Amino acid sequence: MEFLIIASTHFLALLSPGPDFFLILQTALRLPLRYAFAVCAGIASANAVYLAIAVAGLEAVKEMTLLMLVLKYLGGAYLVYIGVLLVKAPKRALDGTGAGRTGFLHARSMKQQFAIGFMSGILNPKNAVFYLSLFTVMVSPATGIGLRILYACWMTGIVLFWDMGVAVMMGNPAVKQRLGRWIFGIEKVSGAVLTLFGILLTIR
Repeated sequence: MEFLIIASTHFLALLSPGPDFFLILQTALRLPLRYAFAVCAGIASANAVYLAIAVAGLEAVKEMTLLMLVLKYLGGAYLVYIGVLLVKAPKRALDGTGAGRTGFLHARSMKQQFAIGFMSGILNPKNAVFYLSLFTVMVSPATGIGLRILYACWMTGIVLFWDMGVAVMMGNPAVKQRLGRWIFGIEKVSGAVLTLFGILLTIR
């Protein structure tokens, strides 16, 4: 029963589009699918870091005001930076020809795309608070370390496969072809949303 409650709560949280969704969206539309998968792996790895902290019983981390404050401002600045890059990007072909200022986001480098996803996840203090609170409130103190690790592995896997599913859907050639004419607008909307997420993260 405990596992079902935790799994359901986690999955419901995944259904709400956040910064990660828009990062995956623009990567899947602009680059071959493997690069979007690298972003997904980076995001899942960042989630795994916070889950490992939760499994270790370090719930007090979320009460460290200075750490949360640093994460909040760094995370907000990172999202605003990416958002502004997309908003200011010139119109260009769907394959990224003439990538200009967004070369950082659309670099054909698995390591760089992984890093982009990882930084998005690790600099989001909401991830830390969510996972640490989840283990504090919903996991019984009597639950053994083995079962806690199983919970963490399950949630990391669900994050990865859910995000990869989004990437597969948006990176489908037929979807790309249909959205090709709208890619400039989609990029601008994604940039504006990421910028808004960054601003809201810093002021809340």
